[in-house]
Amino acid sequence: MNPSAAFHVETADYAVQQALLHGVRRAVFVEEQKVPAELETDSLDPLSRHALAFDAQGQAIGAGRLTPDQRIGRMAVLAAWRGQGVGEALLHKLLEQARALGWGEVSLHAQLAARDFYARNGFLPQGPTFVEAGIEHQTMRQRLDGAMRVQDPEQAAAATTAVIHSARRHLRWQIRGNDALLAQPQVLAALRRFATARHDKQVQLLLHASDLSALPAAFIALVQRLPSVFQLREPVDPADCQVASAGLGSDSGACYFRPIGARCEGEFALAAQARAHQQEELFQRIWERSRDCAELRVLGV
Repeated sequence: MNPSAAFHVETADYAVQQALLHGVRRAVFVEEQKVPAELETDSLDPLSRHALAFDAQGQAIGAGRLTPDQRIGRMAVLAAWRGQGVGEALLHKLLEQARALGWGEVSLHAQLAARDFYARNGFLPQGPTFVEAGIEHQTMRQRLDGAMRVQDPEQAAAATTAVIHSARRHLRWQIRGNDALLAQPQVLAALRRFATARHDKQVQLLLHASDLSALPAAFIALVQRLPSVFQLREPVDPADCQVASAGLGSDSGACYFRPIGARCEGEFALAAQARAHQQEELFQRIWERSRDCAELRVLGV
């Protein structure tokens, strides 16, 4: 399938388009994943809001639903169309409907293989994994009306990934302490994806000299490989050096703030313009007073 092939997503009328919805879901869940056919449909289908993705010829290629209990589910994209943005477009259409309904949050049960996909799009994991229809799942949640608390390393990795994924052209990142997030595969993958995208982009990194030894080798290697993308500075003002917090923000208004930079606990929001602006102002004040850190570019790995 051509990655640039056209598709579009629209809301679906279950009474009229149920055959298309179930056709996609059967192909993915029943035929491909071997979920029992009787589990593919349920009594919530007529009560839910649905979305369908169509290719340029009008063939249904993806489906999803939003149930009355504020849960996204039955997300399915035909195999030939995966990795081309169809799932993300479906998810955004369902989130758009949830906001229009005035809902404060939505949840979902993500198959483990899709957990990183939902994290990139602003969902944080909640609780232990569980088995549903013979497949291991993870409950995930997204607030639509404010910030979310980040309380553990799994949520921290998801929040960091989401902020990076939200960036259009600019990320600002103040790193403190032994930041284990920089060694997380999904975080590094998101950062690499942003840094190698085919458009102008910039990552501003504030790194304290005392924290250099804690930087993971894979992170340093990425910074060294893309010197035109990563700008590195070290705070030198005594007051700036005493700042204990850490934060990551993007030019889309997403931010993840940690009051104690060496810990993962903090606050995350995908669209918190006021808080993001406040964080950016503080970051830029420190940035302007900091020195260029050329030695970080040649730090041994």
